[in-house]
Amino acid sequence: MCIFCDIIDRKIPSSVVYEDENVLAILDISQVTKGHTLVMPKKHFRNIIEADEETVLQCVSTAKKLAAQIVKNTGAAGVNVLTNCGEAAGQSVDHLHFHIIPRYDENDAIVLKFNESEKQDLDEVLKLVKG
Repeated sequence: MCIFCDIIDRKIPSSVVYEDENVLAILDISQVTKGHTLVMPKKHFRNIIEADEETVLQCVSTAKKLAAQIVKNTGAAGVNVLTNCGEAAGQSVDHLHFHIIPRYDENDAIVLKFNESEKQDLDEVLKLVKG
């Protein structure tokens, strides 16, 4: 069974930040930074690739509103909004969700680092991506 579906069905308690008929937003139990919030559709989809467009748009719209609210109310200096898709990308719960992670300074408990990779032939990469 899906832990997020159990939270949505109120079988597991949570700290609800926002709720409407399609979306639920709760505080992440792990709180990487103060205010770390998860936005999820009430309908079960494993990830952003499998979800229908309407569901993704509802979640992203909610995440946008909540990100602004959280930054304002917590005094955060910035925010990361992200979703992980697949185990290799760090997805640990197979239910689509977006993380809103307020950022306070460079000493936060989260590290997102983009390392430079070997040089790529962008024409070849473009062909690959477009299929």
